[in-house]
Amino acid sequence: MPDYFIYTFTFIFGLAIGSFINVCIYRIPRGISIIIPSSRCPECNTPIKMIDNIPILSFILLKGRCRICKKPIPIRYPLVEFLNAFLYTLILYRYGLQIHTLIYFILSSSLLLITFIDLDFQIIPDRITITGIPLGLIAGSFILPDPFLRYAPLGFKASIIGFLSGGILFLSIAIISKGGMGGGDIKLMSMIGSFMGWKSVLMTTFIGSLTGAIVGIFLMLFKGKGRKTKIPFGPFLSLGALITLLFGQEILYLYLNI
Repeated sequence: MPDYFIYTFTFIFGLAIGSFINVCIYRIPRGISIIIPSSRCPECNTPIKMIDNIPILSFILLKGRCRICKKPIPIRYPLVEFLNAFLYTLILYRYGLQIHTLIYFILSSSLLLITFIDLDFQIIPDRITITGIPLGLIAGSFILPDPFLRYAPLGFKASIIGFLSGGILFLSIAIISKGGMGGGDIKLMSMIGSFMGWKSVLMTTFIGSLTGAIVGIFLMLFKGKGRKTKIPFGPFLSLGALITLLFGQEILYLYLNI
């Protein structure tokens, strides 16, 4: 098949999964089934028709408002759909049309889901990380490549070490900081390590800490936040993991050359 067809299909598929991620972002923290009932407006509770549930396009046609109650639809909905489609397209470009690409689709969508739930509720649901860890260990042992050696397998040993190093590192931080790191972050890093190995744990931690520090400084300088203001760390770790997944090899080479 022509490349443009594969990329177009991947982007549309990413949009569709992004729409489902929006459902999960809203329902999982509230303890609502992600299967039933069907999608509905959170303001007036009216079921959303299929024609009004087309990713991004429906938002544009409805001018960002519910057809029935006319309440604004949060811009986050098309944003999540676009981000998920964009990530799928980038992963396809970096790793090609392979079985491990589909596994990375699942990982990237999980990280996107975790990001927005953590931003809203300051929690990382166990049903995402605890489900992701065994999947990561199995896929890392038999399917996934090493993000730093893209054509070499990650392997069972690296996946296990990644799982343990991610958990132990952040458990140690939680103990030293006396609760400054939550249990959700510990399980998140164990999940990331199981998919991507211990080297990715280190780079993810570095990038996540760096971006978190930059955002924290910005909030203190321009938003009047204090040092004790709680900022969810899950989004920064998720960003670090995605950057490592997509560009880890290049970042490592750049660092070694410097």
